[in-house]
Amino acid sequence: MKLIIAIIQPHRLEAVKQALADVEVFRLTVMDVQGFGRQRGQTEAYRGHEFSVNLLRKVQLTIAVNEEFLEPTIDALIKGGRSGPAGEIGDGKIFVLPLEDCIRIRTGERGSEAI
Repeated sequence: MKLIIAIIQPHRLEAVKQALADVEVFRLTVMDVQGFGRQRGQTEAYRGHEFSVNLLRKVQLTIAVNEEFLEPTIDALIKGGRSGPAGEIGDGKIFVLPLEDCIRIRTGERGSEAI
C-alpha cells in the first residue's frame, strides 16, 4: 500500500479528478493549502501599492492506493495536473510514501481491503 500526496494548481483540480476517474481511482481527500517552491511567491499591486505575496494557493490531494493502482494513479496525476504539453514551473509535486496500515472504522477491516 502507498500514500500519494500531490500538490497541484487549483485550476487543474477538475482535470485531475477526471483523469483519476478514468483509471478508476475514486477515493481521495482534497485540501486547500498555501506554499511556494521555485516560484518564491509573486508581486501584486493593490490600490497602486506593490506588495509581495510569499505563499501561493495550491490544492493538496491525499490518495491511498494498493500497489497495482500506484503507477496508473501517478500517470493520471501527471496528465491532469500538467499545464500544456511540456508543463510549467508551479504545476506541482507528487510524493509517494509507504503506508503501514489502513483501517476502515465502520467495519474494522485492515490493510488493502480497507482502502
